Amino acid sequence: MKAPELTIIVPIYNEEGNLLRLKNILTAYFEKASLRAKALLIDDGSSDKSLELIQAICNDSEYFTYISFDKNYGLSSAIKAGFDYVESPLTGYIDADLQTDPNDFELLLPHINKYELVLGNRNHERKDSILKNLSSKVANAIRRAFTNDGVDDTGCPLKIIKTDIAKRIPMFRGLHRFLPAMVMLQNGTVKQVNIKNYPRLAGQSHFGLANRIVGPLLDCFAYLWMKKKYINYKVQKQS
Repeated sequence: MKAPELTIIVPIYNEEGNLLRLKNILTAYFEKASLRAKALLIDDGSSDKSLELIQAICNDSEYFTYISFDKNYGLSSAIKAGFDYVESPLTGYIDADLQTDPNDFELLLPHINKYELVLGNRNHERKDSILKNLSSKVANAIRRAFTNDGVDDTGCPLKIIKTDIAKRIPMFRGLHRFLPAMVMLQNGTVKQVNIKNYPRLAGQSHFGLANRIVGPLLDCFAYLWMKKKYINYKVQKQS
């Protein structure tokens, strides 16, 4: 295939029950997408049959490539690896559990020329448990109070970011929750778009109450430190 204009990164950790459905749904999207697109599957040290399925998917379709970690490093590391390896001008993000629909990338794409990051907002129709919804709302409220990024659903697993911006983000563990704020540190702009949300059909969520609230609270202090120390400049003249 010709060089893609959009590469969708998919972090994967023990998602064997979702991968064939992921392949079918992403393939259907790629065949009608408004931009040439492919997927980069990132195996985060899975202990089930995820890697075996990933390799089979990539051998069977030119729409898919993959990288595999030697052990489990966590979601932020998988996202950073995706940013590091993507070569297309635009980078998309979706979770392997397919609680968001890749067809909704078409709702985000019209805005990416004007904004550096466009992300979905599921909060108007979340299909998760009451506890998960509540913990997410609390975590988002805490993060907004620290970052003032104005984003309602920073954890939404459907995003498009300009790749050159993504590669400049100084990632650390947990900072995937702060992508909008980190884009804003680079004087970039962010747009939210309402999208559909679906229940998880297979596998288990890898996030609980502690890493939805306690972790993000601690990360807020790390973000404040980084914001204070962040180097940003603009060249006015050059000879």
